[in-house]
Amino acid sequence: MLPCGIITISDRASRGQYDDLGGPALRAAAVGYGWQVAAEALVPDERSDIQRAIRLQINQGCQLILTTGGTGVALRDVTPEAVREIADREIPGFGEAMRMKSLAITSNAILSRSLAAVVGQTLVICLPGKPSGAVECLGFVVGAIPHCVKVLQQVPTGC
Repeated sequence: MLPCGIITISDRASRGQYDDLGGPALRAAAVGYGWQVAAEALVPDERSDIQRAIRLQINQGCQLILTTGGTGVALRDVTPEAVREIADREIPGFGEAMRMKSLAITSNAILSRSLAAVVGQTLVICLPGKPSGAVECLGFVVGAIPHCVKVLQQVPTGC
């Protein structure tokens, strides 16, 4: 069972101005994929808070971290920058696939800055903030996640 963490990044939800819907939507998707949700967090759109939450979840044993929110073009959307600052490397294909497949659903997908990166031995995937968009984008790349995590964890893959 793949231990994963979920981080919702939202100024308003972290202040209690509205309910976090993205985190629970990703939790349901992760459980549906047979993954163990080992940690969850809700943080504001602040680089240091995002980075702290990622590091904490890595320390809690998460091999996959899913973030939702902060990947758009608004001035407060800083998730990609926060993740890139602590990443060992980016995996461009994840973001490219999510945008390409999302364009069939909405022309606004071109505005997405979703991405995936490696932090230590953990795969971090930054998904849109809209709950349906986060779950859809995760579904577009889910096939590559188990192999990627195995490689990062140095588990023989047979490939």
